Amino acid sequence: MQEYENVLMKIEAENSFYEKNVSTYFNDLDTVRASIKKSTDNKASKKNKDNFFDEASGALKDSIQSLITMYSDGNRKN
Repeated sequence: MQEYENVLMKIEAENSFYEKNVSTYFNDLDTVRASIKKSTDNKASKKNKDNFFDEASGALKDSIQSLITMYSDGNRKN
């Protein structure tokens, strides 16, 4: 998670287009972190923990894939 956040900060600093469009990915990180936290809750059942973790990993995968598509070759400036 920290490495992904570091990548987002580097991309965000490249130019104004990325600065405006990367913020949504930071929001995704907050959602993933919340789901991971739920997956470690001692009060949750094993099934719920697994579901929360699956939700978090799926959301992270989707976020990374979307970032790859948006970032493409790294030359967008509009």
